[in-house]
Amino acid sequence: FCGDCRSQFTVTVGTVFERSKIPLHKWVYATHLMCASKKGISSKQLERMLGVTYKTAWFMSHRIREAMKPAGGGLLGSNGSPVEADETFIGKKPFEAKRKGGYAHKEAVFSLVERNGSVRSFHVPDVKAETLKEKLISNVAKDARLMTDKGGQYRKTKDTFAKHEQVDHGIGEYVRGSVHTNTVEGFFGIFKRGIYGTYQHVSSHHLERYTTEFDFRYNNRIALGVNDSQRTDAALKGIEGKRLTYRRIGGQA
Repeated sequence: FCGDCRSQFTVTVGTVFERSKIPLHKWVYATHLMCASKKGISSKQLERMLGVTYKTAWFMSHRIREAMKPAGGGLLGSNGSPVEADETFIGKKPFEAKRKGGYAHKEAVFSLVERNGSVRSFHVPDVKAETLKEKLISNVAKDARLMTDKGGQYRKTKDTFAKHEQVDHGIGEYVRGSVHTNTVEGFFGIFKRGIYGTYQHVSSHHLERYTTEFDFRYNNRIALGVNDSQRTDAALKGIEGKRLTYRRIGGQA
């Protein structure tokens, strides 16, 4: 008990671990497992390794993803750095009939990657020009070198940044000097292997949480000098001042 207010107090108060009966060492172990697994770790695997129920493991993983959320970070591409932008498609929208072609029935994820730097991913309702331009303007510096494919949705951003350079995948052009989108496509490769190989199914309701998880590991990767232990420390620093109840998560798997 607190000596001043006489209320019950533990080190988890004021963190995403608050009001949990799970031992603290299991929280730390679960955080390490999620941070050290490049393509993520399923709630079923956490259930087996931690000796908890599936519901508890699922709830723990979402609380840890909440701790992984970034706190600000400024604009990408300052000082003329290259920023690659691209979109990918995951799963299927709820109640949407499967179509023979196109991606309108799938969930869209839009990502921005600064070369040798960070990634920011967003679950977006569509990949129309207006939707993507809003994300670009609010996350990319005006003096950045924006690099995209020839998609028509990027035409309206032509005069927004210092340079907008494109590669034409339609004619088999993937690299032209330093112009390419290989970095963001490499990130999508890891993301999709995790979603389909580890998690297998992710609902639309929670897709944004999973993009946060994959962004966090990418932004704290070995190539930037961050090892598994340091990545875990970074996630644990993010637990403070955040709350996530089961009702807020939505009770969906």
